[in-house]
Amino acid sequence: MLTVKDKKFVPFIEKQPLEERIAQLGREINEDYRDKNPLFVVVLNGAFMFAAELMKSVTIPCEITFVRVSSYSKTQSTGEVTEVLGLKEPIRDRHVIIVEDIVDTGLTMNKLLFQLSAQRPESIQVATMLFKPKALKTPLSVKYAAFEIENRFVLGYGLDYEGYGRNVDGVYVLAP
Repeated sequence: MLTVKDKKFVPFIEKQPLEERIAQLGREINEDYRDKNPLFVVVLNGAFMFAAELMKSVTIPCEITFVRVSSYSKTQSTGEVTEVLGLKEPIRDRHVIIVEDIVDTGLTMNKLLFQLSAQRPESIQVATMLFKPKALKTPLSVKYAAFEIENRFVLGYGLDYEGYGRNVDGVYVLAP
């Protein structure tokens, strides 16, 4: 049991299986993007640990950049997307992979996909550590999902509760 602020969390996905699955995603990306020089667009703050782990297994030539968007308040998605820090690199005719910590409602990701698609990349895909397909409020295709999970609040490995818990090694779920 782990306490973060006023909430209790229990282990959900331990570090080793998490890192093994992320390495497998990296190998899939290596195969799919061989000779394509993709640009990884990492969504901060949550995806930093997932991105760091993923990039250890990505061996193809590539670039990485960061954007920051927000749609969470405490433990609920607000459905409102606020872009805090935008993309500076040109992405026209590039292969883009958005790296996200978690896709749940899909609202944030769809807004980001819309904004990036307007810049006419060659291709655009999503890589996420966690995917909650039953929480989707809008249709969304996620090509690279490390784990599909039920619609529960999770913390750790970059995911936070009110800014805390990102440094927890592994993924924890809100205790019932």
